[in-house]
Amino acid sequence: MAESALALFRAKEEEIERKKMEVRDRVQAYMGRVEEATRRLADIREELDDLVDPMRKDVAILRKRIDTINREMKPLGQTCQKKEKEYKEALEAFNDKNKEKAQLVSKLMELVSESEKLRMKKLEELSKNIETLH
Repeated sequence: MAESALALFRAKEEEIERKKMEVRDRVQAYMGRVEEATRRLADIREELDDLVDPMRKDVAILRKRIDTINREMKPLGQTCQKKEKEYKEALEAFNDKNKEKAQLVSKLMELVSESEKLRMKKLEELSKNIETLH
């Protein structure tokens, strides 16, 4: 009986060992599939990163250039406003002087015209005086 119990025990041990090996083989096969899936997922992630990265870099470069241009434009805008104000002031002064010049030219024309009339009148008087002498 002890031998049959021992044989039964060995048979059970062998069956347990065989099932243990089957489970180990299935686990190994499953682990192989998991590792393959992990590699494929890593490849997919790498491809996604490659797709996103260039766009992100381009966007960052463009944003940086826009910020730089904005910083450069600010003093240019201020200079433009200052020059525009100076231009308006100079234009106003020019127009005032031009108006003053036009008034002076008009006054000069009046004076010259009046002077010519007076001279003509004087010449006529002198001419009459000379005629009366003859």
